[in-house]
Amino acid sequence: MACHDSYLASQGTHISGRLRIGRRRFGAGLEPGRRAVDDFFNNWVVQVRKGVLEHRVLRSLAERERYAYELVREMAAAPGLGLSEGTLYPLMSRLRLNGLVASRLEESASGPARKYYTLTPEGRRTLAAMDHFLGELNRPEGPKREGGSR
Repeated sequence: MACHDSYLASQGTHISGRLRIGRRRFGAGLEPGRRAVDDFFNNWVVQVRKGVLEHRVLRSLAERERYAYELVREMAAAPGLGLSEGTLYPLMSRLRLNGLVASRLEESASGPARKYYTLTPEGRRTLAAMDHFLGELNRPEGPKREGGSR
């Protein structure tokens, strides 16, 4: 099974007509060369998650204001993201300190006050730049270079 197939299998994705459920360590039991490929892929997935998470949070806030726990639930449900509260709250703090999101507290009748986050104008500009960059990066013919040549 190719390493990307292992990843898909760990996400409960159908492969060759079978459903694989649950997470597993990809490199376990493989010959050394194959383990190195799987280790490389696993590290790549971790780096992609880190880069995608900020974009996903900004994209979610572009739709509407959200409170922190709502963001945690939404991001945790995203396939392959593997997000927890311990990851989201520091990220939200960094986004706020960078002026990309604003926060406010609102009393809740059903428990403690909720912290709501919204995208700032700078956050919207940054999201637009991220969208443009990802669109260019994912073009089938590759990103355009300055001056129009490739």
